[in-house]
Amino acid sequence: MLNIVLHQPEIPANTGNIGRTCVATGARLHLIEPLGFRLDEKSIKRAGMDYWEHLDVTRYINFEEFLEKNPGAKIWMATTKAKHVYSDVSFGPDDYIMFGKESAGIPEEILVDYEESCIRIPMLPQIRSLNLSNSVAVVLYEALRQNGFSHMQTEGELHRLHWKE
Repeated sequence: MLNIVLHQPEIPANTGNIGRTCVATGARLHLIEPLGFRLDEKSIKRAGMDYWEHLDVTRYINFEEFLEKNPGAKIWMATTKAKHVYSDVSFGPDDYIMFGKESAGIPEEILVDYEESCIRIPMLPQIRSLNLSNSVAVVLYEALRQNGFSHMQTEGELHRLHWKE
């Protein structure tokens, strides 16, 4: 099962949207404090809709506790400072993909220890970064694609009509 890690997220709507994406994909969500909101706020539940109660979520006091409780985790660090593009790496089915807070990203003090597993989403140079929840969706779905969308529904049906054969 893939894992999404948010390091000190600040905006509840982003975390709510990411939580919903995790439920839809079967990914686990890991939240590293401090958070810029309370988890019981209406805005996070509104963004996650009625899916929040189905979310597999774990909170950690800091990055050190996260590492202690997830020994040997393969962690990809999503950052605009990376040399590698997210679509050029090979994601494993149990990897962790970490994203930083909206205002500053992942601290450089953490990034320097993960140079080879830092990944970026390409974008034009005049843009500082993408929205956090959009970034998570882009990278998570690439990781899922690489792993064959394991255990996911890949076909849909019409509600009232039938597809033409």
